[in-house]
Formats: sequence, structure tokens, C-alpha cells
Amino acid sequence: MDDQSPKKARTPKPEGEMSVREAGKKGGDTVRERYGSGFYEQIGRKGGQATRERHGAAFYEQIGQKGGRVVKDKYGSDFYEEIGHKGGQKVKQLIAEAKKIAEEKPTS
Repeated sequence: MDDQSPKKARTPKPEGEMSVREAGKKGGDTVRERYGSGFYEQIGRKGGQATRERHGAAFYEQIGQKGGRVVKDKYGSDFYEEIGHKGGQKVKQLIAEAKKIAEEKPTS
């Protein structure tokens, strides 16, 4: 048996047609050019506010717990310890770098 999985054959698109993915990217690029990248932040904030008003703050707790369960099922509970340790190490590194910069900076 071949170790490589068979690749999905692409059917050629008639000239001028594009995939849904290509159309979405083209539309997103057009919106970014027309309104700027900050536009996405604005509409995201509006959507978040509307969701909060519609579902309440408890909704975010529920979806956070649901996501946490999915991650735990997929990666195991030790995953949280691992990423927590990595985060702590990164903070430790950033603090050390900031202290080094502060020490190198001449005081007036």
C-alpha cells in the first residue's frame, strides 16, 4: 500500500469563475482597501456588544467553558500546565530583557 494519501483532483474552473474562498479573499481585500484594517476591529467590537446585549455576560462564560472542555479532550489536562509554564517563562524572559535595557540606559 502506498504511504502517500491520494491527492484530491482539481477540476479546472471555467474561465472567469472563482472559488468561494477566492471570492471571500477578494471581498475582504476590497473592504480593507476601502475602509482600512481598523474597520474589522470596529465591526468586531459592534458584534461583541450586540452579542453581550442579546445573550448576557454568562454566555461568554459558557462558551469559554465549552472551548476549554474541547481543548482538554483534545490535548489532555497536562496541556494547561505546559502552556502555563511556557507563558511564565516568556514573562520571566521579558522582565529580564526590560531590566537589562533599564540598566543600560544612562540616568540623568
